Amino acid sequence: MRHGKKFNHLGRKSAHRKAMLANMACSLIEHKRINTTTAKAKALKQFVEPLITKSKEDTTHNRRIVMSRLRQKQAVAELFRDVAAKVGDRPGGYTRIIKLGNRLGDNADMAMIELVDYNELYNAGKPAKKSTRRSRRGGGKKATAAVPPVETQATNEEE
Repeated sequence: MRHGKKFNHLGRKSAHRKAMLANMACSLIEHKRINTTTAKAKALKQFVEPLITKSKEDTTHNRRIVMSRLRQKQAVAELFRDVAAKVGDRPGGYTRIIKLGNRLGDNADMAMIELVDYNELYNAGKPAKKSTRRSRRGGGKKATAAVPPVETQATNEEE
């Protein structure tokens, strides 16, 4: 039974799972998107999003916490330098999971996980944030001007 199990163990021992998630997170930070199984992508999302949140505030303490989880100096440097600058104003939701279908060999459900701010295709069509205020009054519909009916007398006079 799995009572009280809060996360997916992915069929691995804890040391293997932690090392695998750290390597996948470093690859995600380096390449901005990776292809993996859907279960691993969901586990990676829970693993990497708190680290990206920590990178938004560049302190020695936060760097040490992230370094203890990622274990690669270059990935930590890129996370705090490039990724944090790009996601600075986003309040969360730094990654996106896109399902790709099933793998040919073993029919595993595959997905692509990517950093949201680095996908130019999705962000190109959307304009910058609108800062308009919407009132709660019912002024949404405007009254249309009454159009006078077309007179048919002009056609009768021509005859």
